[in-house]
Amino acid sequence: MMYYKSFKGNKISTLGLGSLRLPTVPGHSDIIDRPKAQKVIDQAFASGVNYFDTAYTYHNGDSERFLGEALSKYPRDSYYLATKFYVAASTNIRSVFEEQLERCRTDYFDFYLLHGVQEQYMDKYMDSQKNYIGYLLEQKKAGRIRYLGFSSHAAPDALERFVNWYPDFDMALIQLNYLDWTLLNGKRQYEILTAHQIPIWVMEPLKGGRLISLNEKAEAILHGTAPHNSLPSWSFRYLLGLDNVQCVLSGMSTPGQVAENAAIFEEGNKLSQQESDALAEAAAAFKNDLGIPCSSCRYCCPACPAGLDIPLLIQGYNELSISGETWRISSLSQTAGPDACIQCGACSKRCPQKIDIPAVMRAYRGS
Repeated sequence: MMYYKSFKGNKISTLGLGSLRLPTVPGHSDIIDRPKAQKVIDQAFASGVNYFDTAYTYHNGDSERFLGEALSKYPRDSYYLATKFYVAASTNIRSVFEEQLERCRTDYFDFYLLHGVQEQYMDKYMDSQKNYIGYLLEQKKAGRIRYLGFSSHAAPDALERFVNWYPDFDMALIQLNYLDWTLLNGKRQYEILTAHQIPIWVMEPLKGGRLISLNEKAEAILHGTAPHNSLPSWSFRYLLGLDNVQCVLSGMSTPGQVAENAAIFEEGNKLSQQESDALAEAAAAFKNDLGIPCSSCRYCCPACPAGLDIPLLIQGYNELSISGETWRISSLSQTAGPDACIQCGACSKRCPQKIDIPAVMRAYRGS
């Protein structure tokens, strides 16, 4: 039976459906395959999932249109619908909001989020002239938004700046998984939001699918501890053990994926202490095989004549090595890149981990 958590008097499934990976028409990635996707939605309801997440830009708008069609067969009070406003797509929140209501065939959103509150967009969302928060609070007062939140891949310092600017968000959606707990400072993000009493919704629990398979050593550790547990189940159950995680979003493309994932989200299905220890060991084995063991102590930074943020660049290199992309580390765009390294070696002399930092910078800029 699906595990539900209480949120402001509501019972919300701990597994939510992210609509970005719904099946699409072959050759048309922006057009959702209605018959196939409807089966995914129907299986979600049958499995007890009652939280559905979309955004203005998903599938170039077809995600919202499809959910408006697909959810209309169910009573409006039987599910929670979330969508988002993305300032990079449009600055006219009033017209976007009205269009979203029409697309989704509803007169209110249960959750409405500012989308992609990262370093490069944060000041735009905080612009007092645009006053996006003021408009959304008006819609909330009018009953057209029940709860207000934001999604973010921001680094901890930027995240803290944002929630200090407006501390009354009802929820936040962040990337979190057992690898990014340390790799992308997920632990600190979790702590900041928890300290501000902002419940957390999770995106990318499988790190974009990267945690579906690990290296041989990491998989052997997990299979040796619990041979019948699937690798994705470790990721999901890890998140169930974090008290301030309200709901975990998964982008599911088939009814089978929905049923399989829903079976994991059962009450009392958190990791045992033995399993937690095994997962920590497996995560370390996985990272050591693919990444650079930087502890972000920053001892290297004062010694760098180029003024590089070396731990941030190593974080980017690790992310590129593991997931193949770095866009989630938005603060990378705000700093000088590995090309600025002058290969002097002063940093390595300060590194407690004995990392050959100039070699990492060479590999990074050549990748």
